[in-house]
Amino acid sequence: MKIKTVCVIGLGYIGLPTAALLANRNYYVHGVDVVQSTVDTINEGKIHIVEPELDTFVRSAVNSGKLKADIQPIEADCFIIAVPTPFHHNNDLHACPAPNIDYVVAATRSIAPYVRPGNIVILESTSPVGTTDKVAEVLAESGVDTSLVHIAHCPERVLPGHIMRELVANDRIVGGTTPDATKATADFYRTFVSGQVLETDAKTAEMAKLTENSFRDVNIAFANELSILCDKFGIDVWNLIALANRHPRVNILQPGAGVGGHCIAVDPWFIVDAAGGSARLIETARRVNDYKSEWVIEKVKNTALTFENTHGRKPKIACMGLAFKPDIDDLRESPALFITRRLIADGMDVLAVEPNIDKFKEFDIINFNEAIAKADIIVFLVGHKVFSGLRIADKVVLDFCNVTHY
Repeated sequence: MKIKTVCVIGLGYIGLPTAALLANRNYYVHGVDVVQSTVDTINEGKIHIVEPELDTFVRSAVNSGKLKADIQPIEADCFIIAVPTPFHHNNDLHACPAPNIDYVVAATRSIAPYVRPGNIVILESTSPVGTTDKVAEVLAESGVDTSLVHIAHCPERVLPGHIMRELVANDRIVGGTTPDATKATADFYRTFVSGQVLETDAKTAEMAKLTENSFRDVNIAFANELSILCDKFGIDVWNLIALANRHPRVNILQPGAGVGGHCIAVDPWFIVDAAGGSARLIETARRVNDYKSEWVIEKVKNTALTFENTHGRKPKIACMGLAFKPDIDDLRESPALFITRRLIADGMDVLAVEPNIDKFKEFDIINFNEAIAKADIIVFLVGHKVFSGLRIADKVVLDFCNVTHY
């Protein structure tokens, strides 16, 4: 079956770039999102997220008539599910967060009335092992003859800030619920991916993405633990890592205020949850990275207490950066946002800075130059490029992301 029409469910950080790319590759794309303002923005040829080049792709796709957004799916040759897969938060710090695939299930049910024999249904959302089988199960429960539909998983592997390039250039892993589903889905991706398209089964494809992000989480945890130890020993961790990395077989990553984003901060828990206590290293790394944010909070609060004891007043604290990584506007699972929220909740006088967003519903965002001028304590939480090279005099500076070392 030659694919001409694609329905993309979820127009966020993965769904919208994918929809715009496909529309620019001559597919007719119907994008679906539950937020009406998002739909309206896209249909005006504009974007609601920050991502280089995405605005050009969306404008071109909408103007050509190849991309239309709506709140309801329609019939298509191929359906791509690209919705969030968070975990259920709980108040027990010792418990493993449970995966939440409610959005995937809801998206699958929404397309079920429109799925026809010969269609391809692709789950791109990073998911616990077995979720693609769950998609097939939900479709079957909704009356779809899944023996006549190709169902597969193809996890996204892109870096925010480089998504439009990496959607095309990166290798992709495709795993179907049947060999025929794998082949049909892989052939579809080969029409717009220049990297290799690697074929496997659905569970292996799911586990591959979780493995990639767990590997990164473990390595970041080593760097974050080093930073805590170096603070205890009075050692400059950035200099230490630079020296250690001169070894030809050592490549230590950079520490930060924690680990955020939808993938690295979430995916390892999917493995831990399913492993029943066997994923000990992966769980420990996840807890080390979560603890780093708590450690940062205590470091800031102790510094604020010292200032108050010295000056007889509470300091103004500039939290520099809210995104989960540099030079993007994505706040998902952001340790910087977590830290800022906690400091505010604990009664600190906080000036929140995030140069990539204009407004935030919980508190005001101010310009970084204004924040530096007003603040007594400058806390760098995210290494945005606009922060590098700043010269700050007569202020207390806490740098958790190596901005002042540039």
